[in-house]
Amino acid sequence: MLRQSTFKQMPRSLGSAAKAAARTPASRRTFLSPPRSQPNEHLNRLDVNKLSEQQLKYARNRRAFLWTGLFFSVSSMIYAGYLLKLELQKPVQADSSLPSTDPLAGTNAAERKVVMRDEEGRELVSTGNSTVPTFPRTLELGSFEGTIAPGPSASGLAPTITGPDQTEYTLVGFGLRTVTFLGIQVYVVGYYVATADVASLQSALTKKVNPIATTLVADERNQLRTDLLDPAKGEELWDGLLANGIPARSVFRVVPVRDTDFHHLRDGFVRAIQARAGKVGDEQFGEAMKDFRQIFNRGKVPAKHELLLIRDGEGKLSVVYDDGGNKKEGRPAGRQLVGTVDDERVSRALWMNYLAGKKVASEPARKSIVEGIMEFVERPVGTIAAQVV
Repeated sequence: MLRQSTFKQMPRSLGSAAKAAARTPASRRTFLSPPRSQPNEHLNRLDVNKLSEQQLKYARNRRAFLWTGLFFSVSSMIYAGYLLKLELQKPVQADSSLPSTDPLAGTNAAERKVVMRDEEGRELVSTGNSTVPTFPRTLELGSFEGTIAPGPSASGLAPTITGPDQTEYTLVGFGLRTVTFLGIQVYVVGYYVATADVASLQSALTKKVNPIATTLVADERNQLRTDLLDPAKGEELWDGLLANGIPARSVFRVVPVRDTDFHHLRDGFVRAIQARAGKVGDEQFGEAMKDFRQIFNRGKVPAKHELLLIRDGEGKLSVVYDDGGNKKEGRPAGRQLVGTVDDERVSRALWMNYLAGKKVASEPARKSIVEGIMEFVERPVGTIAAQVV
């Protein structure tokens, strides 16, 4: 038989065990508690291929985002530069106390040629080009005579005899010739007219607009400017003037801004002449073109060396070149005659390549020449000889 004291102690021990169980939390999942995971369960879930694909996708998206940002950044810079260029090209209207009849008060006053003087007092005009920075305001040329060298195998250019009578030529306009869409600079070209012949050119252009006028007012000058810049009207106008020997004597001065050669210059000139005189196909003109090609059958033309294309009163073309001389070969420095072409159609077509048409050799030169013409016709006929360009 058990003692009664034993039964009395049992509830006490059971009560202490229940209390201990109550203090120990039960390891069971509740409604809000996450499922318990084993220590290495996260490692077991890793998928290397999936992670690699995610990394590649992230890198691809990041690269696309960067390229997109670069494209829009460059595009915005180009567009901003284009808008800035348009703003800079807009004419600036400024107040002026000069009378409206003063040449410096005109709308094209800012485009007039700025005349400087060198150490010897000669007047120069800035071209804006770093290689060929200036052009002379006037040229003093005599008559070029002598035997023409047969070709590049000759020891040098032919000796030239310059007559005592010098003819002064006045700069009308100039510009830079560029080629290809990249705007590669080739040479600076300037158009000169014999100062004594400016009056005939001035009178002929004035009469084209107003037959009874000796000078043109602003509206008439604008009409003449529009006609000269128009491809069809300008070509018709200049072709008629040159065919009639107006101006009688003129010069195109060509100065390369980079090293070139006579063959490259010849190819450009020949293409221009053929384009302008495409309908002319007689034997005499063909012989004249052969003579023209033969003139340029020579060597190199270094940068800054002067080439003159001279047209006289009869339309005869003379090509004069200054190669700087060579003491070893016995060639003196100075302008030397290279060759001549008698057919005036050759020189007229070459002149038209710069003066008028749908496509000219140098658009800046054509515009500058037109502005120079405007300076002529705004003054009375016969007063240009004393004009300051």
